[in-house]
Amino acid sequence: MTRSRTLSAAARPPFHRASVILAMMAAIALFMMSMAVHAADDKDKGLSDEDMACLKCHSKPGQEKTLGNGEKLSLFIGTKAFAESVHGKEGCEGCHSEIDAKTHGKERTSIASKREHALSMMDACRDCHKKTFKQYEDSVHAALVQDGSEKAPLCSDCHDPHATRSAKNTPANTDTVICQKCHEKIDKAFMASVHGQPAGDDVLVCADCHRTHNVKAASLGDNMKKECISCHRDTASTHGKWLPNTDRHLEAISCPACHAPGAKRRVNLRLYDGLTQQQASDKVGVPQFIKLAGGRDANGSLDARALWSMLQEFNRNGSQGKTVVRGRLEVKTGIEAHQMAKKEQALKDCDTCHSEGAEPFQSVTVSIAGPDGRPVRRDASKGILNSVESIESVGGFYAIGSTRIKLLDTLLALTVAAGILLPGAHLTAKWLFRRARAKREAAADHGSDESAPN
Repeated sequence: MTRSRTLSAAARPPFHRASVILAMMAAIALFMMSMAVHAADDKDKGLSDEDMACLKCHSKPGQEKTLGNGEKLSLFIGTKAFAESVHGKEGCEGCHSEIDAKTHGKERTSIASKREHALSMMDACRDCHKKTFKQYEDSVHAALVQDGSEKAPLCSDCHDPHATRSAKNTPANTDTVICQKCHEKIDKAFMASVHGQPAGDDVLVCADCHRTHNVKAASLGDNMKKECISCHRDTASTHGKWLPNTDRHLEAISCPACHAPGAKRRVNLRLYDGLTQQQASDKVGVPQFIKLAGGRDANGSLDARALWSMLQEFNRNGSQGKTVVRGRLEVKTGIEAHQMAKKEQALKDCDTCHSEGAEPFQSVTVSIAGPDGRPVRRDASKGILNSVESIESVGGFYAIGSTRIKLLDTLLALTVAAGILLPGAHLTAKWLFRRARAKREAAADHGSDESAPN
């Protein structure tokens, strides 16, 4: 019978148990040293003893607070992420100066909702980022917040305050990923477009056209046209080689109307300030356009009479002719505006617009810029293009005979004729009147001479 190779626990020599205990103690010591090294590293990155005291609790995963509306607010803050963030050097009190370390965590505080909490923390952002915050306040996003939108982005919707990296250490597509949260359909259209495809080292992101903080309404004035030309600087010369009346086309037709060939197009009659040559806008709290756009035809669309009445109201108080309507050919949706194709696929067939019953002329709207810059629209009847009220607008983007809309051609021809004939008729009448007056004066003088005594 051979001896077993194993020893029972009782039979093991004492030095074996001691070695196990020493190994365990060494492991614990190494663990403590590792924690100390990490703590030292955190201090080297700017975390103070006070910050580490906060993170002692807040770095524990799973911590959350139940808010007034039942939402769960995470209280977890990753130590490493915070230490490496641009806010790490400011410390916890840099943003949370209202917190009393002595009572924090011991007294219950009430927070209505995540949205309410994010709004209340924006003052802390303003304190350090005054210039950037000013840009945000002038943006369409801030205007939506002022209108009470629950979806308009706040600072923390785009920037994790506890893990924000510097711009130079942020991946190039970060802005695009953030924009996807709200603009998912537009992002899909953009990624499938020519601009969404990598071209060498150049890849467009949302901020290239829309900016980062001072985001404006894309349809306001010539915002997007200017952005297109900022890259495509030779637009006028390249189009001028084949496109008649190039300047008029570039002024009255939005870029996607031709460069997003699969999009649906429409004529948009925009209210303009004739004196400043800027797009007219409704004032905050005074929705004049909505109030005046009440006149409709049988189909519920804005009719010519309502347009005429609207212009009369806008031009009250001695400002006659100040507000006018100016037409523009554009695509119907923001999604379609991002479906830009390669230049070889752009529409170049004149009959697309210049033919009787052309598709873009079957849909007409009248619009004004709202207080936040976004368009406020009303559908209009197709007949509004044939009306005297909109003749000045149509003349801005339509050449006589170009769409073979006979009534429209007639009105425009009469307008041109009136512009030529009326001044001529006025001068002729003035000349005849002056001649008749001269004859009367000569006859009167002759009669006076005959009646005078010898």
